[in-house]
Amino acid sequence: MITMLALYRRPDGGPEAQATFDRRYAEEHLPLIAATPGLRGVQVRHVTDTLLGERDVFLVTAMDFDDRAALDLALASDEMRAASRNLREIAPGLTTLVILEDAPELDAAGSPAVDTVGTTTEERP
Repeated sequence: MITMLALYRRPDGGPEAQATFDRRYAEEHLPLIAATPGLRGVQVRHVTDTLLGERDVFLVTAMDFDDRAALDLALASDEMRAASRNLREIAPGLTTLVILEDAPELDAAGSPAVDTVGTTTEERP
């Protein structure tokens, strides 16, 4: 699995500008993204708090693909080009795109040991 993550900075103009962005993002941009070949899933989240770092990011969208080849095909597609043109219109200079790949060796180092087996039926009361 590979993920393209879009980070959106808050537009100038206060709550009205943000509401306009949200509306256009939902009505115009996301349907273009949904039509992208090879897309496996999309998750859109509003940022509710920032604990460290950039404080003007207000929206994050994760777009999942099977692998790098699927992402590369998607990036070259007419649908993604149309989405890119739309994004330049509704969020000029407000977007950072990053590509995330699995790092299992780091996941293992950062995850506590968890017993996923649980108790057996003989151990239950």
